[in-house]
Amino acid sequence: MIDIAIIDYGMCNVQSIANMLRKAGYDSMITRDPSEIEAAQKIILPGVGTFDEGITALEKRGFREALDRKAHTEHVPILGICLGAQLMTQSSEEGRLPGLAWLPATTRKFRPPTDGSKIKTPHMGWNYIRPTRPHDIFKDLPQPARFYFLHSYHFETESPDLPIAETIYGESFVSGLAQDNLIALQFHPEKSHRFGLQVMSNFARIPSRVA
Repeated sequence: MIDIAIIDYGMCNVQSIANMLRKAGYDSMITRDPSEIEAAQKIILPGVGTFDEGITALEKRGFREALDRKAHTEHVPILGICLGAQLMTQSSEEGRLPGLAWLPATTRKFRPPTDGSKIKTPHMGWNYIRPTRPHDIFKDLPQPARFYFLHSYHFETESPDLPIAETIYGESFVSGLAQDNLIALQFHPEKSHRFGLQVMSNFARIPSRVA
């Protein structure tokens, strides 16, 4: 049985994720074949690029139906990273197509802070996250925790129980979401050294519901 499947739909350097998992002591499989995720106990959905391109690539490569089944029927742990995390929301101001709609959230463009100060987009480089509630993905994470970011859009949700992390960039924004088996992280753990190593190790250790 496949433990961790990394979805390669042409929108990310998936090898860096596999390398980080290997460094943490866990094997994974990079796949472009939807049939290969049927036996997966956990799934990582990465991504770099635009929202509509990401949704289109998933559907064109035949991943949409298989991913929906793994998310909602089998309830396997799924980790979305950057664009992959945004695709888990309902929609994005970046595009016109609906998202996977797994999480009750939307993806919004950064706006100027209300105090009149200016920020540059994309938000690029190292920044701190603050966990807003306990979650296994942040277990034993060194504090203060720094991660690598590269994005112009961020999560927005009216659900008070959905956010698990926040980050300051001009103003506070939600940088992590989680609901049941679904985890969405705006930052790149695979590029974040010891902090990312802990996050990837934590994900690998989350119990799977697949028998």
